[in-house]
Amino acid sequence: MAEEGARASNHHRSEDEETRNKIMANKSLFQSLRGSLLPRTDTVNGAGGVAYKLGDEAALAQYVATGCLNGTFYYSAEDQLKKILELASKVDDLFLAKTAVYARKHAYMRDTPAILCAVLSVRDVELLKEVFPLVIDNGKMLRNFVQIMRSGVVGRKSLGTASKKLVQKWLNTASDDKIMAASVGQSPSLADVIKMVHAKPSDKSREAYLGYLIGRDVEFDILPEKVKAYERWKKFSFRPVPDVPFQMLTAHELSCKQWRGIANNAPWHMTRMNLNTFQRHGVLESKDMVEKIAKRLEDAAEVKRARVFPYQLMAAYMNVNDEIPNRIKDALQNAMEVALENVPEFTGNVVVCPDVSGSMHSSVTGYRKGATSKVRCIDVAALVAAAILKKNPDAIVLPFAGDVCNVKLNPRDSIMTNAKILASQPMGATNCSAPLKWLNKRKSKVDMVVYVSDNESWLDSNRWGYANGYATATMQEWAELKRRNKHAKMACIDITPHDGTQAKSREDVLNIGGFSDHVFTLLSQFSKDELSEGHWIDVINSIEISNK
Repeated sequence: MAEEGARASNHHRSEDEETRNKIMANKSLFQSLRGSLLPRTDTVNGAGGVAYKLGDEAALAQYVATGCLNGTFYYSAEDQLKKILELASKVDDLFLAKTAVYARKHAYMRDTPAILCAVLSVRDVELLKEVFPLVIDNGKMLRNFVQIMRSGVVGRKSLGTASKKLVQKWLNTASDDKIMAASVGQSPSLADVIKMVHAKPSDKSREAYLGYLIGRDVEFDILPEKVKAYERWKKFSFRPVPDVPFQMLTAHELSCKQWRGIANNAPWHMTRMNLNTFQRHGVLESKDMVEKIAKRLEDAAEVKRARVFPYQLMAAYMNVNDEIPNRIKDALQNAMEVALENVPEFTGNVVVCPDVSGSMHSSVTGYRKGATSKVRCIDVAALVAAAILKKNPDAIVLPFAGDVCNVKLNPRDSIMTNAKILASQPMGATNCSAPLKWLNKRKSKVDMVVYVSDNESWLDSNRWGYANGYATATMQEWAELKRRNKHAKMACIDITPHDGTQAKSREDVLNIGGFSDHVFTLLSQFSKDELSEGHWIDVINSIEISNK
């Protein structure tokens, strides 16, 4: 009997093991099935990895919010321009117009919104009339628009009647200060533009001013006061410098006192960009000037008015020489706090994932001979991560390349300090799913995941995935995380121009491009369920373009 009982027991154990094996096999089957129900990849990114193709509107928004028309790690300037024009041809005129306004007013871009205006000039002149004063809001933008039109990229090399009238109107209605600022720069120069459109001044004063700019003999007494002051100064350059763009003065030998006069009158951006120049010419030997410059840099209203990218302040801080007074360095950090005040405070458990892979070491504005920014994509990603940590001290920061990097940050340290630590992590391949896999392995509780990346993931890509239509590894790991955290959300901030993503946009996934502070506004709205189903695209569609 005992022997029979043992045999029966062994038999039951064998059945139990067989059942467990079946369950394990079914579990694998269920995992495969869950993966097959995820959205299938439909494109390959610049690195050769599988990805999801953005819709035409989302792709256009991505390109115009991040594209500086310089060569990036994966795409040339020519590729970007071609893609923008291709995408522009696939969206309707109204969305095109609203995207141009968004790119200028919220993304703070210069070249791409001017391109969209040029496209509108051959597609919908009435819409161009509406958005022109909203997008072409200073002399640099005016010269960009004219340069693009004359290049022939939109199918014509002349401005055309409507565009010419809009440029003429700008020349008539811009303030004297805007005209003076616009006169600095070439290719084309403002004088070239004036001649090109056969400007028709609205009054004697503006007629004299535009005539002066193209070298005509004009009645001196009716010129703007700053122009008259400048002309007098050129004859007697020992006098105090006039309040004009400093580029108009530096062709002359200037004394330390005159350089202090330039610094005294300098606008915010010019101040930020010329701190080392001021130091070299003795401006900062004066404590009064140091204090005045510091107060200008950290003035909240001035920072907001300047529409400064946070990374530009980071660049200024990183590039000042050792002789720059600490008061000014502190002012730059204070200005950074203002520029990043839109960084949201999230509820729940926050994870921020800055991409530190090799491609992220490329210039954030791309490569162009003589005009390549020293600020890299990795610096921007690190800055965003450090800023989120500052506002959310309990956040987990998971920098990643081929895998998650082991780094410890102190949320009480300055944003600059933590950004520097993150940006110094060793580079490697790109594996966007690595942070999610790290969280899943630990069964972490998560409410919000924020990626800052160029999205060119390839190490985690099944090379057959594109052909077979599998989900990306990022979406598969996200599905696993969502199984435990049903209300979790993921925001993917992209800082380079392309038309693919590792996580397909849906209710719980936001894809957004750009590096202005408006990204943080949308991030906050997303976290609070204040964005509609279309997310970023609906924000662009809600823009009011009428200037009547």
